[in-house]
Amino acid sequence: MDTLTRRNIMLENYQSPYHRGLVQNEDYLLFNTSNESCIDHLDIQYQVTDGIITDIRFDGEACAVSTSAASLMIKTFIGKNKEEALDILINYEKMLSGEAYDETMLKDLVVYEDIGKQPNRKRCAYLPFESLRKLLQKM
Repeated sequence: MDTLTRRNIMLENYQSPYHRGLVQNEDYLLFNTSNESCIDHLDIQYQVTDGIITDIRFDGEACAVSTSAASLMIKTFIGKNKEEALDILINYEKMLSGEAYDETMLKDLVVYEDIGKQPNRKRCAYLPFESLRKLLQKM
């Protein structure tokens, strides 16, 4: 993916994030993630029905990287079961760490492919995924 396309995807998901805003519903599990070294602080809600992630919502204050990562995470993981979600999450973690990964599995999440070169930005790109890891441990 070229640099301009990457930038446009990140910017679009920062300016108009998907599923921003929490819901008042007992069926959702709520997880909080924050970055100790900056202002990033996200609340992320997950709805799981019959072992499938059926909805994800988020809110909070975060930088462009964390906000766009949350938006892209939501688009990627809705409709996935635990095994599918774990496979994608492991690939994403490998990508951020500079290891070999399956690009086709990550779809637009590959926009963060080079972010591992900037350790503090890598943390921003992973922040929403911390809540996903916690969810998968509960599923």
